[in-house]
Amino acid sequence: MNIEKNNTKHRTGENLTNCDAHNEDHRQWSRRQFLLSTGLATLGSALSLGGTSVKALANSPLLKAIAQSDNERILVIINLGGGNDGLNTIVPRGNDVYYGSRPSIAVQEYDMFALNDEFGMPNTMLDLQPLWNDGKMAVVHNVAYPNQNLSHFRSSDIWFSASDEEVVLNDGWIGRLLQDQYPAYTTAPPNSPIGLQIGVQSNLVFLGGANNFGLSITNPTQFYQIAQTGQLYSTDNLPNCSYGDEMLFLRQTTNSTVRYADAIHDAYTGATNNSGYSDTYLSEQLAIVARLIKGGMKTKVYLVSIGGFDTHADQNEYHPSLMNELATSVKAFYDDIASANKNEDVLLMTVSEFGRRVEENGSFGTDHGVSAPMMLFGDGVTGGFKGTPADLDNLDEYGNMRFSMDFRQVYLSVLKDWFCVDLPLAQAIIGKPLSIVPDLLPVCSSSVGSNNLGALLGHNPDPANASAMLIKYAIAERGLVKLQIQDMAGNTKATLVNMVQDANSYTISFNPLSYGLAPGQFIYRLDTGGRSYSRKMRFW
Repeated sequence: MNIEKNNTKHRTGENLTNCDAHNEDHRQWSRRQFLLSTGLATLGSALSLGGTSVKALANSPLLKAIAQSDNERILVIINLGGGNDGLNTIVPRGNDVYYGSRPSIAVQEYDMFALNDEFGMPNTMLDLQPLWNDGKMAVVHNVAYPNQNLSHFRSSDIWFSASDEEVVLNDGWIGRLLQDQYPAYTTAPPNSPIGLQIGVQSNLVFLGGANNFGLSITNPTQFYQIAQTGQLYSTDNLPNCSYGDEMLFLRQTTNSTVRYADAIHDAYTGATNNSGYSDTYLSEQLAIVARLIKGGMKTKVYLVSIGGFDTHADQNEYHPSLMNELATSVKAFYDDIASANKNEDVLLMTVSEFGRRVEENGSFGTDHGVSAPMMLFGDGVTGGFKGTPADLDNLDEYGNMRFSMDFRQVYLSVLKDWFCVDLPLAQAIIGKPLSIVPDLLPVCSSSVGSNNLGALLGHNPDPANASAMLIKYAIAERGLVKLQIQDMAGNTKATLVNMVQDANSYTISFNPLSYGLAPGQFIYRLDTGGRSYSRKMRFW
């Protein structure tokens, strides 16, 4: 793979020397997260479980391919917020540049376990050794993007939107797929949320166009209040002013988006955790995800997060414990879902907005850098190292590693070979005609990324009425169903069904003359479960 030269320039705020600018970057990052999480920039639904808020991705993306098949695969994204130090995660054993650049914070040989002759992991991550040894963990070396932006705020947006550094997108790589390929969500929504974010901060990854397919709440509230009353916030006695108007809007929006309360409640209470989770925030989040998966929730994408990786000072006071929290949480989660035979259906993937610089700073920490490894876990992954490691003897002029793998190549691999999206569609979603990561995931055996008309069983003349046609369809689960007749331009001419129906097959007679329609060619369209199916038919 060609290594792209990184043209990163010094950026105000990338280290503690620029203290005011660094704090301002964090302040802007937090302010935007607050605006997203309060719903001022988003729409969707929000719930709470087990003391931790749960954001329902009411329309999630990644998922024409997912939703239009029996594909049960699930993606869990673990966000390492703050910029993880990849060199102290996947340690270059015996590398003179590494140890010479980090006299105080380098992980010593006696403090790590070997992954191979060249790399190891700190002993604080020892819980991951069984997954590595069993081929259920992959490490993608040296991941970043061209012209790395060293702002937390901007770089996070780049990772979750899959944009170029100079291109600002207002939607996420997951959100874009659903926006185009879940057209019936509003008219015939699915019975379960397609995606869930655990935590109180909303995220760009779930935005699609002008909509956010999930709304988080600013503080964790009791889930049972939502499930039992269908209302999270009171709309009474608000002040008669612009502030009160804003609060009324936010509360009404949140209260109107609890449609999945019963489904999440049933899944959560229908399963238990069967693993030794530690008493950490990430473990709490993954324990909730495991219960929802084991309880039969049909969610396809989860996002969990752990912060604290902006280790500018006293890194060894913080980073080892963060690594331990990540490792113990992932192992507990894997063991938990394996106890219910769900381990083949779930893929975990870490992301972080950037890596750290090779040389430690004067505060025994590391400043914002460029590349870092990504880690993937699960039975479906092809274990081992992928890509080209960073060359520590060939740093750029600012002491940063020159990256060799674009993060969007990892996304492409997940879309194509985990969710079975055709490569051209996957490339359109991430906005780049890049290649996948070789040998990261087994090649998907079949594509489920097109409308296969599986819910429409066909049509034939009605023997009881020479002017009519029998339309036959089936639905897989109880839910709202719409069956409409459209002209060839897509204009609705008749609504034949608009009601909740049980899972079954159905036949309905359609006579165009009854609706004042002349014989000709029409489209019949079925909306159910958030998906849309259509076929052509002709009347003579």
